Amino acid sequence: MHSFQDFLMPGEATNHRCNTKDNLRRSNCLEVINPKPRTLTVRDKPFWSDPGRVVQLRPQKLHIKLRLGVPHTFNVMFKRAEGSPIDLYYLMDLSFSMRDDLDTVRKLGHQIVSALKNVSSSVRIGLGGFVEKATDPFINTIEAVKNRPCNKGYTGPCQPSFSFKHVLPLTEDVTEFTRKAEKESISSNKDNPEAGFDAIMQVAVCQDQIGWGDVTRILVYTSDGVYHLAGDGKLGGIYYPNDGKCHLNSEGFYDMATYFDYPSIAHVAEALSNNHIKLIFAVTKEHLEQYTAVSELIPQSVVGVLEKDSSNVVQLISKAYHDLSSTILLEHHRVPPGIDVSYVSQCSDGTHSQNQKRGACSHTMINDQVNFTVTLTSSACLHEPTSFILKVQGLNEELQVTVETLCNCDCNDTEPFSPQCKGKGTLTCGICSCDEGNMGQSCECEMQEHKDTMFALDEKCVSPNSSQPCSGQGSCLCGMCICRGNIRGKYCQCDDTSCNRHNNIICGGNGKCNCGTCECNPNYSGHACECSTLTDQCYTGGDGLCSHNGHCECNKCQCHPDFFGRHCSEIRAPCIKFKPCVLCAIANGEDCKHACGGIKLVTKMNESGPLVCFDEKVNYNVEMDMADGSIRILYVLKPSKMYVIYRLIGTASGGVVVIGLIGIMICKILLEII
Repeated sequence: MHSFQDFLMPGEATNHRCNTKDNLRRSNCLEVINPKPRTLTVRDKPFWSDPGRVVQLRPQKLHIKLRLGVPHTFNVMFKRAEGSPIDLYYLMDLSFSMRDDLDTVRKLGHQIVSALKNVSSSVRIGLGGFVEKATDPFINTIEAVKNRPCNKGYTGPCQPSFSFKHVLPLTEDVTEFTRKAEKESISSNKDNPEAGFDAIMQVAVCQDQIGWGDVTRILVYTSDGVYHLAGDGKLGGIYYPNDGKCHLNSEGFYDMATYFDYPSIAHVAEALSNNHIKLIFAVTKEHLEQYTAVSELIPQSVVGVLEKDSSNVVQLISKAYHDLSSTILLEHHRVPPGIDVSYVSQCSDGTHSQNQKRGACSHTMINDQVNFTVTLTSSACLHEPTSFILKVQGLNEELQVTVETLCNCDCNDTEPFSPQCKGKGTLTCGICSCDEGNMGQSCECEMQEHKDTMFALDEKCVSPNSSQPCSGQGSCLCGMCICRGNIRGKYCQCDDTSCNRHNNIICGGNGKCNCGTCECNPNYSGHACECSTLTDQCYTGGDGLCSHNGHCECNKCQCHPDFFGRHCSEIRAPCIKFKPCVLCAIANGEDCKHACGGIKLVTKMNESGPLVCFDEKVNYNVEMDMADGSIRILYVLKPSKMYVIYRLIGTASGGVVVIGLIGIMICKILLEII
């Protein structure tokens, strides 16, 4: 049983219970509830490749609890199974220009199945055909032509035009496929585009009639023409949009073709994706560009060039199946708002991709395993657990992820008439639910009037020139401010530690801080009481205040421009008058009679007093000899930068000369010895 002690200050808002861990510790909260995101694996069947129970995706079901703003990762694995069963539906353009191709297809059933059995232990094959919507202006509706629309010179079998005809459900009986193909005949239409997308839609959504199994599904679309799209039906007076539903009659014909328009590419892509069908476009070279553009908009689809008589269709199907099956794309669907999903892909060929919008690996061979790290981040609270799915494009296996957000404390402890609630409420999860007539953090406030609310009481704590209760420096308790620390005032508007400082001391130590303003002690003034109002330090005997050559400010003399010194008793005029003499002396040293007259120039010694006259080259003093009334100037030159340079160069040069002489002497001694 949690105690949920009251660690908030009186009047402090209840929502302060939610804070950072460090702030809660500083507030003396001893029982911090900090649930971590976690994943519960609900179902995780092992990989399996036996027909009828293939498992390529792991796990299959997860339950994840998220914290707002805290990323949480989990792993998804995919292993391409060996011998995965295949359902292949062969959808053929039966318009007049495909008559040679029909003859070829009649002979290819066994070859197609044999080629696919190289990668699968179980293959089923089905058959369907398409031509065109049976209405003007797409076909000739004259009765005689309508029943036999093929060219007049053609003497072979010819059937009336139709949008789509389902000929053979998926079967392992290849002989039946051949027999059904031999019974089919071609047809014809007036315009070049065909109703191929009508046919694709029906093959995708008519699950029971086609006989799609819980296996790898492939739709092979063969044509030497282009396609009609949504909107083209209006030419024939067909205005209703395609409804994406199955409309096959007992004979296998799409009997609503003249009622519903052609589907759009996006609609076809959605139907194929929802039913986990991979699409192979086998089309002639002249239409390769158009179908390539369509394929880019349909997931898990590829395009191959079909020979004029479809003789290469087996090789085309084998290559396309390999390309589709070796590309693994893991995507999410129906993710709730506020949940962000990203992927890291670790592929079997060694490639490693991060921060992807979907997991993606290419060149995945049979029995290769690829691993995906999926990261979920929640930015909003979910009202209830919500599920979404992850699935590999073109496969019917999926991972169901149920996610919930941890936005409330997981506690159910209640204490009626709790002492923490002053006996006037029930304590639940550390929060008081007050009885009628009471309110406040601890039910400490009694409602004086019927209109009293906590909001109304909080308004009493807001000063006219502020928007925060208690100026943001305290807590409002029953309409009164309780201030923190040294803060005071009706609205906690006064901070007695915020005054100006002098020498890093509040009010310079010469006054007290009152609501942000220094109140100075007697004899002190200034914003930080830094200025003494006394003048005793500005007097020298009988010379008056600052020798009458300045004024006293903060008990220090501020001299007029021509005077200096502690009491402004020193005159700057001699410095200016005798400056030419000094500069002449240090420049020439000889001919300075005009500038100096009988002035004595003396180099200042270390024991002399400070120099008060300044120039960029020399410092000096002007003095009068009291014995004879003569004037002398004591001066000292400032160090010259050039002198320092010459000194260094001279020293270095001298060192070189000495080393050279020593070398010569050593050589002579050696020669004499030899």
